Amino acid sequence: MPTYSYACTECDNRFDIVQSFTDNSLTECNECNGKLRKLFNSVGIVFKGSGFYRTDSRGGGSSTVSEPAKSTSGATKSDAGSSASTPAPAAAAG
Repeated sequence: MPTYSYACTECDNRFDIVQSFTDNSLTECNECNGKLRKLFNSVGIVFKGSGFYRTDSRGGGSSTVSEPAKSTSGATKSDAGSSASTPAPAAAAG
């Protein structure tokens, strides 16, 4: 769970508290019942370098998946060894 920092606008009381993301923000100071404001600090972690952006792992061009190349001759692997793919012997003239 994240830690949030608060400061009172009246008595300048400052404190940190661990709260869930779904918890409501605190609005009232425990010491003087004044109005609290949430303090924002610098980022605790910074990602630098390549590999952190959606485009770093993709190749250029379209985003669609290409299909495997198809043969234009119409023959399949099972037809490659058959006699249909070899030329017929010439008939003897008689």
